Amino acid sequence: MSTHLVRNVRPRRALKCQPVSILPHARGHCTPPTNQDSNPCRTLLQLFVDRHFISPGENNVELFKRGTTCCYGPLGLNFRRNVLHQWWSSMTGSRAQIFGINTPTSSAEAAVDGWGHLRITEPDDLNKILKQKELSKEQLIHSVHISLQNSALLRTNVFQGALEHFVPSFEMVNRKLPFGLAETGRCFQPSKDGTAEITQASLVWFCSPRTSSQWLDHWARQRLKWWRKFALAPSDFSSSDVLQEELEGPASRGVKIFYNFPWGQEPLEVLWSRGDCELLHIHKGMRSKLQSRDGRKSVPHVVSVTANVDRGLLALLSNSLLLHKRENAKQQLQQRKVLKLHPLLAPVKVALGIGRGATMELRQVCEGLLQELKEAKISVWPGYLETTSTPMEQLNAKYDEMGVLFTAVISENTLESGLLQVRSRDTAIKETMHISDIKNFLCRYISAAENM
Repeated sequence: MSTHLVRNVRPRRALKCQPVSILPHARGHCTPPTNQDSNPCRTLLQLFVDRHFISPGENNVELFKRGTTCCYGPLGLNFRRNVLHQWWSSMTGSRAQIFGINTPTSSAEAAVDGWGHLRITEPDDLNKILKQKELSKEQLIHSVHISLQNSALLRTNVFQGALEHFVPSFEMVNRKLPFGLAETGRCFQPSKDGTAEITQASLVWFCSPRTSSQWLDHWARQRLKWWRKFALAPSDFSSSDVLQEELEGPASRGVKIFYNFPWGQEPLEVLWSRGDCELLHIHKGMRSKLQSRDGRKSVPHVVSVTANVDRGLLALLSNSLLLHKRENAKQQLQQRKVLKLHPLLAPVKVALGIGRGATMELRQVCEGLLQELKEAKISVWPGYLETTSTPMEQLNAKYDEMGVLFTAVISENTLESGLLQVRSRDTAIKETMHISDIKNFLCRYISAAENM
C-alpha cells in the first residue's frame, strides 16, 4: 500500500557542485582516460558507478552526492557495512560504559517530542475525507488536520531514542556517570525534492554537568582521529567550533567535523553540548530518577555525537582515490586510477584470477581457495569466472579501481609446485608465495591494519 509523507520544515542547502552526467556502466574492464577527467566531481562519481559502489542513474548519483541514502551496488554495500562496523567497534570498544540500542524509525504517539515535522499517512484516508462533499471548507481542513495529527511521526534524527531510553539504561549502570548509548539507523529529513532518507551513527553521552565541556572536547578529538585513521590525506578532514549564532536548540557549544570535497567543505559529523533541559522535558515529573548517585543529586548533561554515514562514505571514497599519469610503450599519456581504501574498509581483500593452463583444473583450485578464504571471513572477488579473455594488465587496472588489496593468479605453475603470484594494489609489486600461505598472509595483513 502506498503512503504519503507530509512535512513542515525548511529545505536543506544544496551542494555547490557542477551538474554531472553519469553514464551507464562502462562495458570495458577499466575506464579509459578522457578529457572530462579534469572534472574531479565527475571522475569520482563515474568511477563509483562503473565499479559497482553505487547504482547508475542521474537521480541515484545525485542522492549520493548530497549525502543521502541511495541505491548501493554490491561493492558499495560491503564498503558501507565495513565503515559501520568500524564505527560501532570504535564506540562500543573504546569504553566499557557504552551500550547499543535500537529504536523505531516511526512513532504512533503524536505527543512524542523531538520527532520533527515529518508524518506518514495513507492517501486513502485523506481521499475519504476530501470526498465528503457535505463538509464545509473549514470542516475539511479540520478533518485533514485531525487525520494528520493521528498519523505516525517519522524521526528526523536518532538522538531522540537515546533520551527516551535514558531512565532504564541509567538504572542498568546503577545510576553512575558517565555512560553512553550508541545507535545507527535511518532517519528522514527534508530536502529540496521532498524527503531524504539518511543513515546516522549516533553516540549520546551522559555525564556530570561539571565535566560536559571536557567530554565534548574529548569526543571531538576522538572523532577527528577516527576519520583520519582511514584517510589517505588526513588533512582533508578538519574540525571547528560552531559559532555562537549557529548553535541549535539548547546547545551551549558545538563542534563540526568537515571533509574538503572537490566541490567544497561539507560536515560529516556534529557534536553538541546540550545540557539537561531535554532530559527534564521528556521525563517530566521524574527528576529523582534522573539524578545520579554521586552525592550531588544533579541531572546528567548530554553530549551528542551524530555522523552522516552516507556523506562519510563519499568522503572516504573521495579521499582514497589516487590518479597516476604515465606514458605507455607508444608514448601515449595514460591515467591509472587506484582506490587506495584502508585495508579494514576495502570491500574486497583479494581477487582470484587464472593464468595459462588447464582451465577446468585451475578453476577447481580457485574454488577451493575461495572457500578457504571465505571461511576465514576474507572477502574474495571471483575473477576466475570471467567469461572473456582479458589481459592481466587490464584486470589489474579494474581491480585497482575497485580498491582490491591483492590479486592472486593461479596458473599451471600452481598445479605443479603450489606456487602462485600475488600482486599488491598499493605497490603494484608481484611476489611469489605458496598457495597454503596466502590465507595466513592476508589474515596477518588485515590484523596489522587494525593498529595502523
